[in-house]
Parts: sequence; C-alpha cells; structure tokens
Amino acid sequence: MNTPLRISEDHFQRLARLLELEAEAEKQETIRSLEKLSPAEAEASGNSLINLVIREEDSGMGGRTLLTFSKRNENLQLPYTRIGNGSPVILSEEGLHTKDAPSWRGIVSRSHKDMIQVAFTQEPEWDSDRPTFRLDRSTDEISRQRQRLALETARGAKGTRLSVLRDVLLGKQNPVFNKLEFPVPFNKKLNDSQNQAVAFALSAEDVAIIHGPPGTGKTTTLVELMRQIVRGGQSVLAVAASNLAVDNMLERLIDAGENVIRLGHPARVTPALRTHTLDELAEIHPDMKLARKLTRDAHSLRKQASKYFRVKPDPNLRHSLREEAKQLLNEARQIEDSVTERIISNARIVCATATGLDSDFFMRRKFDWCIMDEASQSVEPSAWIPIQYANRLVLTGDHFQLPPTIISPEAIRGGFDISMMERLLNINSGLSRLLNVQYRMHQDIMKFSSDVFYESSLQADESVRTALLAELPAVSSSPLTDCPIHFIDTAGASYDEEQEPDGDSKLNPLEAELVIKKVHELLECGLAAEQIAIISPYSAQVKLLREKLKHMDIEIDSVDGFQGREKEAVIVSLVRSNRDGEVGFLADTRRMNVALTRARRKLIVIGDSATITSHGFYQRMVEYFESIGAYHSVWEE
Repeated sequence: MNTPLRISEDHFQRLARLLELEAEAEKQETIRSLEKLSPAEAEASGNSLINLVIREEDSGMGGRTLLTFSKRNENLQLPYTRIGNGSPVILSEEGLHTKDAPSWRGIVSRSHKDMIQVAFTQEPEWDSDRPTFRLDRSTDEISRQRQRLALETARGAKGTRLSVLRDVLLGKQNPVFNKLEFPVPFNKKLNDSQNQAVAFALSAEDVAIIHGPPGTGKTTTLVELMRQIVRGGQSVLAVAASNLAVDNMLERLIDAGENVIRLGHPARVTPALRTHTLDELAEIHPDMKLARKLTRDAHSLRKQASKYFRVKPDPNLRHSLREEAKQLLNEARQIEDSVTERIISNARIVCATATGLDSDFFMRRKFDWCIMDEASQSVEPSAWIPIQYANRLVLTGDHFQLPPTIISPEAIRGGFDISMMERLLNINSGLSRLLNVQYRMHQDIMKFSSDVFYESSLQADESVRTALLAELPAVSSSPLTDCPIHFIDTAGASYDEEQEPDGDSKLNPLEAELVIKKVHELLECGLAAEQIAIISPYSAQVKLLREKLKHMDIEIDSVDGFQGREKEAVIVSLVRSNRDGEVGFLADTRRMNVALTRARRKLIVIGDSATITSHGFYQRMVEYFESIGAYHSVWEE
C-alpha cells in the first residue's frame, strides 16, 4: 500500500522515509534470493560461501579484527562467488537456525582461490568449540546509517555554516558569488569552458555546479579546481559515489604532485594507489608499534579463550579472557585514533566515497571545500554526509547520464532517484557552468546526444572530430572502418526477443549472433579485441554474449557497468523486438545516452526499428542515423 505524503513532512523527513523504503526493498530482495535456496544452492548462486573454518586471526587499522576463512577440507578451493574484495558480508555460525542466532557484519579485505579474509569492526564471538561458518553477501548498512545521521544533523542545524548551506541547498536562501580574478591555470591545455567552470566554482561562497557531459574532461577540470584551492591555502574534501571515481581523482592528483590522502577500506582501493591510503600511512607511523603489540596480546588472549578444552573449563574463564582482550584493543584503538587524526589534519586534500566518511575522523576537522564528483549518481541522503564537514560545495556530474540506482518502486515515485544536483538545477539553472568541448568521439557519434540532451551545445575537439577506425595503425580500410556509425535494422527478419529462463530479463539470440558477426569483421580489419566493447541494457543478453565470446578478450557489460568508460569501437545490442512495440527498460533514455557515447571512432547499434520507434527518442535516433547515411537493413547482411 502506498504511503501518502504527509502535509507536515519536511524535505529531510521525506528523504528519511524514502531511504527506509529503499532499505526495506533491498532487504526483501536479499531475503527472497536466499530463502528459496538451500545452502548449497545459495553457494552455487555466487551469493554465499558455506562450510568455512577460520584459518588465521589478525588485526587491522581502526581496531578491525581480520579473520581468514577457507573450506573445512583444506584441499578444496573456493567456488565461483560474487563475494569479492570490498563486498559487505554477514558471517553466521552454521547449525544455528533460530532467528535470534548471532551474526556479524564485515567487509571482505582479501580473497584468493582458496581463502577469503574479512574485516570486522564488531568482534565475532562464538561458544562452539569447532564451529563452521557461512558468509552471505549483504547490503551496506553502515552507509545507510551514515545517511540517516547526516539527514538528522542537517535538519537540526542552527546558527552554523551547515544551517546556511542547508537553506541555500533547499532554495530558501540565495547563493552568493564573489567577483574573482581569473586564476592562472596550472594546466595550460584547459579549454575556455573548463577555465570558466573553474573560475565560476572558485567564486562561489556557497554552492556551484559543473555540468560535464560525456568526454568533456570533467576530472581534468576538477583536478585544476582542487589545485587552485590548495594554492590559496585552503583544504578540500573530494568525494564521489563510486570507489572507481575516487581512485580516478586520486591518481590524477598524485600525478600533479599534490599532497593527498585516500580514506576507505584498502580492499576497495586500486592496489597501485594503496600507499596513499590512511591505513597504510598510519601503519608506518612510529607510534603504531605499541598499538600493534597491544593488539597482538589481545588476539593471543582471544585465541586462548577460543581454544578447545578436553575438560570443560570454568565458565567465567572465557569471559574474563575476552574482557581483558577488549581492554587491550581499546587502548590500541585510542593510539590509532590519535595517529589518524594527525595524518588527516596535515593533508590538504582528502579523497573518499561520500558514504565512506566516518564521523569519528571528522568531529574536529572542517574543510574549506567539498568537491563531489558523480553527484548526479548519488541519492540525496548520501550527499548530505560530506556537506556537514565543509564550508562550500561544488557538485559535478551529468544528470542526463545514469541516475541513482533505486529498486523500490515506491521510493522512485517519491522522487528518491532525483539527485541533489538535478534538484538544484531544476530550482536555479544559474548555479551551473557547462563543459562544452568533448575529447572522446567522432562528431557524428556526438551529435545525436548533443542535440537531444545538451541543446546542440557540444563541440568535438579537433583531435577527435573526424577520427575513424581506418586511421588506426594496423587497421585496414573497409565499409565498416571508413564511417563512424552503423545502425543495423532487424525489422521484419524475425529477430524475436525471448524471456530469460528463470529470470526477469530479456535476450535476443539472433541479435547476439549478429553482434558476434560484427565483432569478427572488426577483428578481421585489424582491430584488437581489447579495443572493442559490447553493451546491452539487458543482463540476460550480456550473459549470453559473454558465454559465446568467453574465449576472447572483449569487454561485455551492461550500461551501468560501462559508465565513465570508452573504447575505440562499441556495439550496442538493443534486444527488444516484439509485435506490441514494447521497449521496456529502453525507455530510460539517460541510460541510452551513456551507451551511445562510449565509442571513440565506431558505434554499431543493432535493433528492431518497428519495435523501438514506438518511443519518440528512438524514432528520432533512427531518423538521425538515416540522415547521415548510417542506416542499414539486416537483409544487407
């Protein structure tokens, strides 16, 4: 039953309610997927690991307990699993079937073919002498709790900088912009729109938005902005929705010679960048030697408490040993907290995911600026987490690309998929500056997206404007490589879509065969497999193509999986082909904007025009392809 919007409900109460709806939807989805499966079936699905035993116990930063698991039979490797580095998991003891049985949340810190290590902030305790365990993939409840607290903090702020920012971000107070001289750029290759965006952001007293369409050098602009801020003696908290985007900023800042620290679990950080993480910087600090000794002593006591005794010991013995271990761990944690606070306070730029910010680290730290990348992909509650730690805010992203991913239909109806960035642009378009020169794709690949989403304002830089596959080394000239776009229309050829067996997705086997044919043609022209990507909005089609091309080094993914990426040649499989003109998931045109703008030199789109043109977006797309001579019928194949 739908919950009506309460008349007295304010902005933050509404967001909190929608957050809970989404949390419940995720929880129910997880329960449904696991309840209908036996333990062996759950493991086969890739969402669980069963019959595990603890092989090693260690400690990590922040008082984390690190437990390493493997199969009880040491000769067995771990099966295929979707549980990998950085995955949130729930540990439970096998054989305890009551709903009150204890369980512990953790994050996978390391995995290998025969072992998996999990970091716990709450120390697992069990009474069995020789327990076996189960790991299940989980939702990230820590992130959710941080969002709840951030909403409460923002709603209740009075007489503080946060209260001013809140009122500006809710449209109750006008944003202030100062007159500012155009700064001398560090990067002399910035174009006019990038320089203007940097200057505009620096002039903001409260909030500014940099709108970065596909391929327009958004990260390059952000790095310049952060370097200008640091040059002025100020500090930056740089956040993004995904670890990949944070690492991208971090890498570019390191290359520019900036003093930057990466927060977050090391397992979620690109290995080459881990020396810049707080954990590793703290680990080499001289004060950490004592903390490590205290932690080792604590784990020695815990091992003693967990030891198997032939004669049942005094029932108080295990409890007292564990209590003594807890005291030692608390002392170690106090030392660690002191070290981390000093490291963070000395950094000019701190990078993290928005939901990865721990309030314990920032209680006494205020940043001059918060720079939020991928702001259009974040639900609004997550945006309020970093805002409380900064005096000014710059949001960057593109609200015409992927929106936040929401699974609760009721939360979507309530507007939970509208990011803070999109909401602000709807209130005040004057908050934004557009980056209008793109460096990724041929002008013909760019133009349809530019016309439909960006009021025909995008320009292709001269370096990419007419770039074709045939101009690449070792690639031969052919009808396929001498033009930037091919649309292959399968209408009338019985390329019918099919329902995924035991699933909700769609697939199109004949269309998949045509995709494979085009892959082979590109390879025969001299293009390398790693220069080709295949994108489909339907997961079942992605699975089918991965299976058929598993012997090739070709990236095949969903639209969401390819956000922010690019390849020389991209093949897009639209899948839908039915008599009713139902386009289903294709109706999300923002996702299609992403799919159509991943290719640098060659875009191949395969679809049934009779089906897809029932939607105005695809009618316009097919007409555009026809106007530039890119339209082809499958009968030509």
